[in-house]
Amino acid sequence: MTSRKLARRSLRKRLALVYAAGVYAAGVLVLVFVDLPLAGIQETRPAGLPEPSTVTETESGIGLPQLLTGSAVALVVLVPVALALGWYVAGRFLDPLRAITATAQVISAGNLHRRLDLGEPTDELTELGHTLDDLFARLEASFDAQRHFVANASHELRTPLAGLRTLLEVALADPDADAGTLRSACQEALALGGYQERLVEALLALATSERGVTRWDTLDLADVAGGVLASRRDQATRRGVDLTSHLTPAVTAGDPGLLESLVANLVDNAIRHNHAGGHVKVTTRTSGTQVALTVVNSGPVVPEDQIQRLFQPFQKLAPERHGRDGYGLGLAIVSAVTQAHHATLAARARPEGGLSITVRFTHGSPPSQGQ
Repeated sequence: MTSRKLARRSLRKRLALVYAAGVYAAGVLVLVFVDLPLAGIQETRPAGLPEPSTVTETESGIGLPQLLTGSAVALVVLVPVALALGWYVAGRFLDPLRAITATAQVISAGNLHRRLDLGEPTDELTELGHTLDDLFARLEASFDAQRHFVANASHELRTPLAGLRTLLEVALADPDADAGTLRSACQEALALGGYQERLVEALLALATSERGVTRWDTLDLADVAGGVLASRRDQATRRGVDLTSHLTPAVTAGDPGLLESLVANLVDNAIRHNHAGGHVKVTTRTSGTQVALTVVNSGPVVPEDQIQRLFQPFQKLAPERHGRDGYGLGLAIVSAVTQAHHATLAARARPEGGLSITVRFTHGSPPSQGQ
């Protein structure tokens, strides 16, 4: 803290000296270019007039010694005036910087609501303050989202662990438990373990998606979608959902693994939240400078005001449903992958039920390595 104050005072001293030097240099220039030429000016007389017998001091020009003496005194007096003026101006100039430093020192992970609010006038320092305010706002939103995510993840992981513990305690406490009972308990324990494993994999997929794209390859979304659909047809058949597609070339750039995860989560979400006799249609197309992937599915009616919430982690249309029907992470992964690829995502509720989700990517080759 002391070193920061010393550094700030040192900066004010340097600025004050710079301002004082400028004011003093202006005084010297006045002496050189104004006062010295005046010293040689003498009183002029009309031509033809006889010279007076005596010449008084007031008839002559300003004497050089007197002018130099007065100027020297003025320059000496100007030194403290220039320093005081420079100190004041430097202090006013550094006021926004002091506010930035003081506010930044009190901001912490639990106190991110503080803002600089430098106000007017608008200059480079106040623009820096506005930029920092925007940064603090983004950090606050990020910390809030992280705390919300950790709380939800802890809850989701604690539920199957508690169920597994209860299952084992009941099986061990039963004195009449036979091999069949224990086998049944083990099977349920394995099912709960599988649920936890899939949840952890989903959490890892979300974390990987939010990390950003580190590999850019040119690929065709039609090929990616085709591979995903081939692996989901049996699942759709078991649920009685008709899975169709209309895949035309849609070449874009991105991480193949993340894009496959995006398509897989869209298709899984469309199949899972559907009904017997329902349908899912996947479409890829190219339009101008963009390529689009669209997944349309039937299912329950989704209120318009709930759509954006579904793209947040651990959010479900019907929270009371048992967790084994989904973790509320599929559409959150889709949103994270979309943002990582600088793509756009549009979702709308269908009046007859279900969703229509479209993700638009830039058409063409991967960006240069410098980006």
